Amino acid sequence: MTDLGKTQFFQIEPTPELSAEEVLETVYASLIEKGYDPVSQIVGYIMSGDPTYVTSYKNARSLIMKVERDELVEEMFKAYIESKGW
Repeated sequence: MTDLGKTQFFQIEPTPELSAEEVLETVYASLIEKGYDPVSQIVGYIMSGDPTYVTSYKNARSLIMKVERDELVEEMFKAYIESKGW
């Protein structure tokens, strides 16, 4: 039996940090799998800040909330610019 009068220490494994691009890819795939329109849902989240626009399926909601919304916009705009070859 554990002595409750002593301090207990727990080792917590750090979760690997994902880039904004990786988060968007993961969230996009989760939204597709659940049958949602990923563009509308992600835009809704970015515009409102309401995380319920993103499904909790495969931890997508938790993931997207770890990235600042302006970082998500920056990543999407960067991808758009690169796709245009500007």
